[in-house]
Amino acid sequence: MRKHPANVGVWLILIIPGLSALAQEPAAQEQPTAEAEAQPARFAEEEKALRETIAGYVAAFNARDAETTASYWSPDGVYVDKTTGFRVEGRDAMIAGLTGIFSDETGRQLIVDTESIQFISPNVALERGIATVVFDDDTTEVTSYRGIYVEQDGKWLIDRMTEDEPPEDDSRYQQLQDLEWLIGSWVDQTEDATIRMECFWTRNRTYIARTYRVETEDGVTSSGLQIIGWDPAEQQVRSWLFDSAGGLVEGKWTLDGDRWYVQSVGTLADGSRGSFTSVFRPIDDNSYGWQKTQRIVGGELLPNIDEVVIVRE
Repeated sequence: MRKHPANVGVWLILIIPGLSALAQEPAAQEQPTAEAEAQPARFAEEEKALRETIAGYVAAFNARDAETTASYWSPDGVYVDKTTGFRVEGRDAMIAGLTGIFSDETGRQLIVDTESIQFISPNVALERGIATVVFDDDTTEVTSYRGIYVEQDGKWLIDRMTEDEPPEDDSRYQQLQDLEWLIGSWVDQTEDATIRMECFWTRNRTYIARTYRVETEDGVTSSGLQIIGWDPAEQQVRSWLFDSAGGLVEGKWTLDGDRWYVQSVGTLADGSRGSFTSVFRPIDDNSYGWQKTQRIVGGELLPNIDEVVIVRE
C-alpha cells in the first residue's frame, strides 16, 4: 500500500460522508440507546435521507468539487485522524483542505462501505464503515471510520468524524478466500489486442483489487479498476468496477459448484444503462475460463460472448 504525505492522504480518505466521528467525543455520547439499537421503522425515512447524503458526498468528492464536498459538513464540523492526531475544524477549513487535495494531478476514487447506521435520536445518527481510496497507479488506502451526523434544516450533515487503521479482522478474508486463485498476473491474447490483468489483496486482505488494460498496436486503448469485497449488510460478495471511459459497473458474486456467477448492472459514461452476467470458471492453477451472458444495453438483448481462456502471465 502506498503511503502518502502525512496528514494529506489520511485527511482525504476520511473527509467523506459517513467516514468519521469525533475521537475526543465523550463515550457516553457515542453510545446508542436501546431504542436506537432496535432501529424502529419510524427511522426508515431518516436512514434513506442519510444514505443519500453519503452517496452525494462521495459523488462530490470523486468529482473533485471542494465546495460541494464541504457543504455536506456542519459549519462547525470536526475531523480527527486518531492515528496521527491530525485535526480539522470548521467548514472553511474543510474547503481549504479539499481544494489543496484536488489541486494536484493525482487521480483518486473514493469507495465507501457502510457497515451500520444507528439513530441516537431522530436528528442524530452514528455510522460505522470502511473507506477505500483508490489512486491512479492502482494503489489503495483503507481506513475504518465512525461518523456522527446531525439533521439541520431538513438536511443531514457530518458533524464529527474519526478515522483509524482498519481492525485486524480475518472475517472478510475468509469470505473472499474462495477467490484467492485470482491473485496474480493474467493475460488474454487475441488477434487484435492483448488484455493484461493484475489482481492483488488490499491491506489486511479486506478487499481484492483487480486492474486491467487493453493494449493494441495504437497503445493502451482502455483500462479499469475493480474492487471486490464482502458486503456484511447483504451477506454477499460484491464488486465495483471503474473504467477509463467513465463507466461504472456494480456486481453481485455467487459461487455455484465450480463457477462464480457475477450479476452486473452498469452505467456508461453517456448515462445509458445495461446489465449482464459474467461467469468465471477456474480450470487449473494457471488458467480460468471467462464468458459474458444475458447482455442487455439500452433495452436491447445482445449476443453472448463465448468463453475465452485467461492464462497466468
